[in-house]
Amino acid sequence: MIDEIISYNKTFVEQKGYEKYLTDKYPDKKLAVLSCMDTRLTELLPAALGLKNGDAKIIKNAGGLVISAFDSAMRSLIVAIYELGVEEIMVVAHSHCGACHMSFEHFHHQMTARGITDETINTIQNCGFNLHQWLEGFKDTPTSVRKTVETIKNHPLIPADVVVRGFIIDSETGQLEEIQ
Repeated sequence: MIDEIISYNKTFVEQKGYEKYLTDKYPDKKLAVLSCMDTRLTELLPAALGLKNGDAKIIKNAGGLVISAFDSAMRSLIVAIYELGVEEIMVVAHSHCGACHMSFEHFHHQMTARGITDETINTIQNCGFNLHQWLEGFKDTPTSVRKTVETIKNHPLIPADVVVRGFIIDSETGQLEEIQ
């Protein structure tokens, strides 16, 4: 599959397919969107929000979560604010998310089935890294959105004037519901 993508890319560049996407690194709308990496949102999310290339920084991860004050999503948001001029943040979870009800136990079974040993898993955990917490999903999407919004708002490096709001997008229709 990767070789097919590389071949496509060569043609894309030769035919200057990139020209309609040219923009700079600064988001025109001074907006960052933290959302899930779900494939249903790849085109639906920007279309439903009316965003075009260059309008916003879109940060994606499993579940659209900030799981700790110093994880990569939080780092990306801080960079977006201080380096790229972001003034507003939307946290956008979605309906029927695979991260809902995720658990370490589920992943543990899949890891061992694919050759990761319990010794490796135990070594990671004995070094002080909690895989149970790190691979835990959430049980309730609105609560998860509220928790992520509050984590961002209360972060010591987020200025008080940055607007942070949370939403759930319907992964079929694109309809947004704001979560208070």
